[in-house]
Amino acid sequence: MNAAIPQLDSTVKAYADHSDDGIVQLSFSLKLPDGPAARRAATELAGKMGLRRPEVVYALGLEASVTFFIVYGECVHAVAVTEVNERDTDGAFKDREEIEAIIAREIGRPLIVVGASTGTDTHSVGIDAIFNMKGYNGHYGLERYKGIEAHNMGSQVSNAALLARARELRADAILVSQTVTQQDLHVQNLSQLMDMVEAEGLRDDLIMICGGPRISNELAKELGFDAGFSRGAYAYHVATFIVGEMLRRRAEATRWR
Repeated sequence: MNAAIPQLDSTVKAYADHSDDGIVQLSFSLKLPDGPAARRAATELAGKMGLRRPEVVYALGLEASVTFFIVYGECVHAVAVTEVNERDTDGAFKDREEIEAIIAREIGRPLIVVGASTGTDTHSVGIDAIFNMKGYNGHYGLERYKGIEAHNMGSQVSNAALLARARELRADAILVSQTVTQQDLHVQNLSQLMDMVEAEGLRDDLIMICGGPRISNELAKELGFDAGFSRGAYAYHVATFIVGEMLRRRAEATRWR
């Protein structure tokens, strides 16, 4: 897969029908009744977003005064690939056997990982995919890893309950899954958890990881977490990070003794 990673001095551009044609699709609603005027408004709005030759390809009146649109247009911008984050490339990750060997050889004890979908979030598919022994899409979950004690608390777990369980088990890492994101509920919930971890003086003792459809590594770090994982992440991605962070912290502590 690494061969598909763009060269550092290259650029990438959106495309749909032909390479680098710049064609993108976006959807939005306007508080206008469906009709020619509403479609012209949607087209003009897409043009103000910077799309060339915008075209409304679908419109649906949701109610008397609201219309949903799908618009195609050409995005003229390209992105320069000036940096590739190694943590986001497959070559930087270890498979399950490699991770188990590193734990046995370099850490010498089981790693304790506690996870949950927290707050009012009822979705457990994401956290189950990372934890459950059978895993997801051919990738085993953390429960199958030798050298990892994985504790999946499920969904609708309060931040207080998650943190209490982590204290009880003397956890090395906490994983939080967030699927419900309306009105940035995931940001509020994750921020509350980090405030609690800091208030209890546990930040240096825990590797904090969050994940979900709208979670990025950048957002996670902005909220104080050590890492964030989004769509396409499996247990081996998370486990590689935990083991690497454990060894990094151990080396740093040794260096400052």
